[in-house]
Amino acid sequence: MSENKSSIKTLSMTREAGAPLDPPSQYAGLRQEAPISRVSVWAGRPTPWLVTRWEDARTVLASSGVSSLSTRPGFPTAVENAPAMPPGYFFGQDNPVHDTFRRALTREFMVKRVEALREPTVRIFDQLLGGMTDSGGSADLVEAVALPLPSLVICELLGVPYEEHDFFQSHSKILIDTAATGEEKAAAHGALGDYLERLVEDKRRKPEDDLVSRLGEHVNAGTFSVRDAADLGAFLLFAGHETTANMIGLGVLALLEHPEQLPRLYAGKAELANAVEELLRYLTIAHMGLSRVATEDITVGDITIRAGEGVIILLNSANRDADTFDDADTLDLARVNARQHLAFGYGIHQCLGQPLARMELQIVLPELFRRLPNLRIEPGRDVTFKQSSAAYGPSFMPITW
Repeated sequence: MSENKSSIKTLSMTREAGAPLDPPSQYAGLRQEAPISRVSVWAGRPTPWLVTRWEDARTVLASSGVSSLSTRPGFPTAVENAPAMPPGYFFGQDNPVHDTFRRALTREFMVKRVEALREPTVRIFDQLLGGMTDSGGSADLVEAVALPLPSLVICELLGVPYEEHDFFQSHSKILIDTAATGEEKAAAHGALGDYLERLVEDKRRKPEDDLVSRLGEHVNAGTFSVRDAADLGAFLLFAGHETTANMIGLGVLALLEHPEQLPRLYAGKAELANAVEELLRYLTIAHMGLSRVATEDITVGDITIRAGEGVIILLNSANRDADTFDDADTLDLARVNARQHLAFGYGIHQCLGQPLARMELQIVLPELFRRLPNLRIEPGRDVTFKQSSAAYGPSFMPITW
């Protein structure tokens, strides 16, 4: 298909000030008028195809004709000279590398293994909430609960001393910040990898019952190198806390806006689980979409995407597709098909840690509102948001109770 370069739209991924929980309003028009179209996203970068509908998003993400390797020509990136992902960052790899690392973690994130973390997660939440309420009548929910809770849980899973959390939080923010330069991202990759490499070697000498020790066992078995294990651990550190922290903050905001739906959190185990799925659909923190590049010609709808052309799949647009979700722009915690959302992606790269994220949200959201029934945003103060982050959420959330 030929295209008129002058007709290529410029896309803004910035959420509008009056609707911080919704995707940019431009997406709705694209779903109706041009669901798969060329766009200009980042100034000076190639114009990729943009996929905005649910069915088309699943088609692309399940296709064997697309690659996740950012070093391939045509791959859409927000920054120039973006560093190549090391093998341990397996979400940015193709098979067989992707499968090697994913298989090493599959057992760690099985529901039964994650359920064993429920009691420690409840304990951590109790401590954080107690510390917040003991310190006064107001706080920043991000700093007090939303960020430290998943940080502590992932540290417990990995066997990383929590005293180091400031170090890995600061570096992980750089990795998902689209405003950071390629050089800054490369430095953050290196610093996290160096830290985890030392920890892997320590655990190989004195193994414990934690994930980093089991990564050391894979090194001993020749599955991958010490550095690969370190990079895999570093990836889990940043992927396992920043994303869930954002969902906690956004989930609280959504429930504050829709207090009539709070009873669904207490109606039963199945109802709570479904409510969390609907919040994941409605809020979808994947702010910048998922990037791919075609390795062969693929047909999506009536469009042919040629080999070498970049693709961005807008998960937050797909999850608001009215062809899949009735009244898609409405939060409905009783929605029958809420679990069909694509908040965790789809296909071979679907988020491996989703059982952990679900468990944390199912603990925090109902307990927070049960124990703080007068919870609200502090009058006269504003919530601020991470507009340049690949994972969207509040950066500052002043609350009182």
